[in-house]
Amino acid sequence: MIPRRRRSALYVPAANARAVDKARTLPCDVVILDLEDAVAPEAKAQAREQAVAALRAGGFGAREVVLRVNGLETPWGADDLDAAIAAAPAAVLVPKIARRADLAAYERRLAGQGGIALWAMIETARSIFHVEEIAAAAADGPLAALVVGSNDLAKEACFDPGVDRQPLLGALGLVVLAARAHELAVLDGVFNALDDREGLVAQCAQGRAFGFDGKTLIHPAQVEPCNAAFTPDAAAIEAAQRIIAAFAAPENAGRGALRVAGQMVERLHLAQARRTLAMAGLD
Repeated sequence: MIPRRRRSALYVPAANARAVDKARTLPCDVVILDLEDAVAPEAKAQAREQAVAALRAGGFGAREVVLRVNGLETPWGADDLDAAIAAAPAAVLVPKIARRADLAAYERRLAGQGGIALWAMIETARSIFHVEEIAAAAADGPLAALVVGSNDLAKEACFDPGVDRQPLLGALGLVVLAARAHELAVLDGVFNALDDREGLVAQCAQGRAFGFDGKTLIHPAQVEPCNAAFTPDAAAIEAAQRIIAAFAAPENAGRGALRVAGQMVERLHLAQARRTLAMAGLD
């Protein structure tokens, strides 16, 4: 499956009208209008109203617009979900999904609602032990993406992850494997140090090496370096184009393996080449 580009997914506090307006001009692939962590309890209702107004006004261009709601166990969750269904974002991002059963109420509400996708936050210790069964929900429901909530996960586990995130690496790998096993998009967690560009670049490179489609972000200044990290470079694009051209040549019709630029490549490399071009915006 050729993925949609989701290199950069920027959380935008829905209560901050100026931030929402600015998001319409930023080069991020995904805008996540946030009703949860970024909004104080006393501002929840206002944030919900502004998010609905922003979704109805549009103006986000090709950016995928997602609404992160509060959990249904909170005082605001049911109203948030009602608002999401009425305003029809591309997806609803739901927090604290710890096991398959936690998705059920969201799935029931989204059934038949015009194709609104369901994205799940993986951000608890329990969720790591159940991540494959959570991802398997995609087989018969609207689940389309897993999003790592690394701050909450590290806090619950009492990890001190640092830029290299050594204590989290096992969990990150499991999330990516579960997503790939069930053909879901998968986004890395946020980077908190706003003034540490070098650290952000290193963590984006790490996320790409782990196979994430992109990274969630908390500040507009993080978008450009994140896009650069998750966009294939010229050498990778050229190699992908050679592989695609080789398999498309009439004399290679039906062949499962070819020699391309001194390397043996198979059909699985053809799929990887197509993904590379998609991530480069050249599909």
